[in-house]
Amino acid sequence: MAVKETPAGEFGWKALDFRLPATDGRDYALADIQGPKATLIMFICNHCPYVKAVVGRLVEDVRVLQAEGIGVGAIMPNDTVAYPEDDFASMGEFAQANGFTFPYMIDRTQEIASAYDAVCTPDFFGFGAELDLQFRGRLDAGRTNPDYRGPRELVEAMRQVAETGKGPAQQVPSMGCSIKWRRSA
Repeated sequence: MAVKETPAGEFGWKALDFRLPATDGRDYALADIQGPKATLIMFICNHCPYVKAVVGRLVEDVRVLQAEGIGVGAIMPNDTVAYPEDDFASMGEFAQANGFTFPYMIDRTQEIASAYDAVCTPDFFGFGAELDLQFRGRLDAGRTNPDYRGPRELVEAMRQVAETGKGPAQQVPSMGCSIKWRRSA
């Protein structure tokens, strides 16, 4: 497992559109996920120990954000041939087992993950109402501690984006498993 940290991002770039199949049987475009106040796009997967450790808190935090007018979607970017535990059927089981209230989509071509410059799971991209990037940080300081109950960094950052249109001046990068890219032929 290669551990990666998200790079310090350039803020203000516009969210890139997509149309991806989700575990609920629908295809979603960015406009289907966009919230009236802000939008959160997450790159996650089923097998990453970082995602597994935080998924309970992540689902709780997403419910809070959705109730406050923030749209949320998750994208699974990994190569499912090399990592079959991340295949579409397993994604559906993972979403159901964890009570996802947001679309869990698969990026089979990895084009969306590449276009967003996603590097790890979990990787969070918080956009303002005009779909401009304002947050690229972590869920919280708990990293792999499933029992962490400290400050809710993602919630507070996305609330700030929703209220002011700007993310926090200080953002701590997310850390997780590197995205499992397909090998070039």
